[in-house]
Amino acid sequence: MGVQAALEAHLKSGLTTVARCWGIERTDGCKFGFTDHDLDLSFEGHVFKAQTGLTSTALEQSTGLSVDNTEAMGALSDASVSDADIEAGRFDQAQVFCWLVNWSDVSERTLMFRGTIGELRRAGGAFHAELRGLTEALNRPLGRVFQKPCTAVLGDSCCGFDLTSTGYSDLRPVDDVSENRIFRWRNLSGFAPGWFERGRLTVQSGDAKGLKQTIKQDRIEGEIRIIELWEPIRASITSDDQVLLEAGCDKRHTTCRFKFNNILNFQGFPDIPGEDWMMSYPRQAGENSGGSLR
Repeated sequence: MGVQAALEAHLKSGLTTVARCWGIERTDGCKFGFTDHDLDLSFEGHVFKAQTGLTSTALEQSTGLSVDNTEAMGALSDASVSDADIEAGRFDQAQVFCWLVNWSDVSERTLMFRGTIGELRRAGGAFHAELRGLTEALNRPLGRVFQKPCTAVLGDSCCGFDLTSTGYSDLRPVDDVSENRIFRWRNLSGFAPGWFERGRLTVQSGDAKGLKQTIKQDRIEGEIRIIELWEPIRASITSDDQVLLEAGCDKRHTTCRFKFNNILNFQGFPDIPGEDWMMSYPRQAGENSGGSLR
């Protein structure tokens, strides 16, 4: 008898021993488990802790491309979901699973929901997490965009560039940081000014390990190299925490060619005509190149 068939037979028996189990897997690999049963349960690589205060509203499921959704509510606790981790964004886009399980035989179970955490809010020592189903991804626009700048993300499968190549990343301890957003080094040399602009800073150690932000500016003032982020890292950063700096790309054809030597994978159309091309007219001299009309 299959797993679901066994659970169905159990439910039809009239005397049931079922519970709900919620599994959360963050993007950094950390796993959390919750159950409304009064004893801990374990399966699928999760340990579901009893009496952890997680409950959920009814699951709304629909056909077509409508988004399945529900909401989970639980207590904030340093032992499970902490206020600091939510503030740092560690639960953003975390994977969520919900099983209906026979707690007397956990092999009899069925997966009722799978999705990601959407909006996450907290108040009064509790958190409320909006859970979005797998059909959420189908509502995103897809297709090729025809534009002059490159549409790829530096280092992704379309770009194909290896950011671990020598000269395109730098791992070093923090010298000085203010507002968790502005980093300063005295000995950060060997890179042209603006080399890391539009790149990424990832914290490799300390309380903020695993958190990352996009670099807004990379400038030199005297002997000081200043790396400024668009938004602050949402966790404590101290001197000597290790950070990884990755080179940035402004999506231009010349940058792809001369900075990264990756022109074969350029995903833009640098010679596409501009908007004023529609107003061009025949003439005997000059070129209709798609440039500005003079």
